[in-house]
Amino acid sequence: MDSQTLPDEPSAAEPRGAVAIIINRRGQLLLHLRDDLGHIAWPDHWSLLGGGCDPGETPAEAIVRELQEEAGLTAEHGLVELFEIKDSHGSGQIITFYIGSWDGDESALPLAEGVKLQFFDPEHLTVLDIPPFILDGIHRFLAARPA
Repeated sequence: MDSQTLPDEPSAAEPRGAVAIIINRRGQLLLHLRDDLGHIAWPDHWSLLGGGCDPGETPAEAIVRELQEEAGLTAEHGLVELFEIKDSHGSGQIITFYIGSWDGDESALPLAEGVKLQFFDPEHLTVLDIPPFILDGIHRFLAARPA
């Protein structure tokens, strides 16, 4: 187990969150440019859609709610849980990563938070400011994905 992978049963008191790797049929990843506000974790960074769990909410419930709230988005074939990583340098949350697919026009989504949504080819991620734990999660997903 690597140092950022967590045990299967984290404490209920630990802050939790969820993000979704949304991929289109071309293999591009949907990223969200976060607002440049000092009171949020990772301001002005490209990230995945998602957020923190509300009290009593599971990560699976949180990601469905967050996708809907932030972008009016529902994954076309549902979401599948992948793994967890801790955001050690931002929110401190244990983040559950999910994978889903969607093939629409990201510019037409009703963005309620952040600056912009955009699909990117995986090879272009190196030029973007992405939180390290998000980039680690994306790389982990891409490495495990069948060619």
